[in-house]
Amino acid sequence: MPHCNKQMISFFLTTKCRLRCTYCYNQAEREKLEEKSLPLQIAKAGIDEYFANNDSRHIRFYGPGEPTEEFELMQQITDYARQKSGNVAITTELQTNGTFSSNIRDWILKNIDIVWISFDGTPEFHDKQRPFVDNAPSSPIIEDNIKWLLNNKGEQKLMVGGRVTITDLNNEHQKQMVDYFKKMGIKHVWSDPEFPPVGKKPFCHDKKAQARYHFNMDDYVKNYVEAYRYAKQKGVFYGSFLACNFDSITKINCRCCTPVPHLTPDGYVSACDLVVFGAKAKHMKCFIYGRYDKVTKKFKYYPETLKALQDRNVDNLIHCQNCPVKLHCSGYCPGEVVNETGKLDGVKPYACNAVRKLYKELYNEITEDLKSEKDGLYPYPHP
Repeated sequence: MPHCNKQMISFFLTTKCRLRCTYCYNQAEREKLEEKSLPLQIAKAGIDEYFANNDSRHIRFYGPGEPTEEFELMQQITDYARQKSGNVAITTELQTNGTFSSNIRDWILKNIDIVWISFDGTPEFHDKQRPFVDNAPSSPIIEDNIKWLLNNKGEQKLMVGGRVTITDLNNEHQKQMVDYFKKMGIKHVWSDPEFPPVGKKPFCHDKKAQARYHFNMDDYVKNYVEAYRYAKQKGVFYGSFLACNFDSITKINCRCCTPVPHLTPDGYVSACDLVVFGAKAKHMKCFIYGRYDKVTKKFKYYPETLKALQDRNVDNLIHCQNCPVKLHCSGYCPGEVVNETGKLDGVKPYACNAVRKLYKELYNEITEDLKSEKDGLYPYPHP
């Protein structure tokens, strides 16, 4: 289904994190703030409102830090969602760095349906990109947790997948990565090209950030195409964020333009995974469309912001009009576009070119491959 059709409520649980990933998109932002976690009261209010106004019963735990660092809060939110859902089963999703303890993984096994582990391939590359704060390697504990979950899930519907950030370091090793995940038992992987971190101002105005950032998108496309076909032979689904809408037609790139609620630790409602705080969102404030009111204990929304997000569709994006991929891309990721251009209707040319190349090379093949899937859609949409 289109990326925007993955309807759910997301909880940005905490700023706490034991890793120091080299490419973290919000590390600088988090390090300047006092550690903060999402208040349970706000999470409950979000569930009450979301369940009252939507058919979806999908809840999701995400950053800006590591969700399992607030394990008790995650348990409380899950229990409350089940209570409020009544006889309708909820779907639970977790995106995690995978460094959780044995008691947490036992709970995950019994309570989470979809687990995306942020894992950047073989230890050789992963540990350089995602070390602990003290620079110790994180791959051993992650690999142990993955194997334990997969070996103990039995008949449970638990899916454990890999969510990979591709950088210049591991770009040339995507097929090797597929072999590594396959050996562990992972059958679903999504890869995302590295993008510039979210700073105080748009990337286009930040010369220091421009000097630090480098990624060869042309190489990524070439290597991804080879790895996609290689993974298919191995019985592994290997997706790309660039192609997250190739399984359907859509005029909206991302769920942030629907939008669906992402509750921030400081009590705001964000539309985007890249915008994890509301009070000082700066050039990304166009994604903050509401705030929790402690007096009324309700959410207040910003109509103009909502309308601007909803108007961000392919019919209104001038640069998309003559693009052959416009109904399978729809202007690319709004969060990345705003971060890099400062404009909701901006354009990210090197991403556009990459999407078009992938479309020409793989669209028909992906469509044919998905015929065996329910409704011809990706088995597990991008996290």
